[in-house]
Amino acid sequence: MQVTSRMTLEQRLYQLEALEQIRQLKYRYLNACDLKQTEVIRDCFAPGPIRIDYGDLGVFHDRDDFLALYTRLACRPEVVDLHHGSNPELVLESATEARGRWALFYFNLNPQTGITRQLGGFYEDRYRLTEAGWRIVDTCSCIHSVVNGLSLDGESTHG
Repeated sequence: MQVTSRMTLEQRLYQLEALEQIRQLKYRYLNACDLKQTEVIRDCFAPGPIRIDYGDLGVFHDRDDFLALYTRLACRPEVVDLHHGSNPELVLESATEARGRWALFYFNLNPQTGITRQLGGFYEDRYRLTEAGWRIVDTCSCIHSVVNGLSLDGESTHG
């Protein structure tokens, strides 16, 4: 659904609004991951069969299965995460289907040990308009760089 001169103003407005809603969905997901808001994360995905492919962490076909792993790995006081998605390339394929690519920057700190981990890569997503709004139905995290380290002072800087 590329913008063309043949699109009506109403169609163009719909496209702009849909793409902005998808951006807000992805931002809500990334922020909820950092804030450990599991119900918000869950609501970013469509109910029913979906696909979440997070590489070495696994492939999930249900949002609750993914959340069980997320809760076990990330919802601990010694886990401080920063998820950043940028440079979105979004395409509205129809009035109810879209796809997108996001650059991923992820940083993790264990404030107790000072151990850090930084990942770079891309999210490849598919979205569907549901009764509750736009939701993620397919996401793949493609990691291309990993840096493990230790904070400079080796001490917690997390307050």
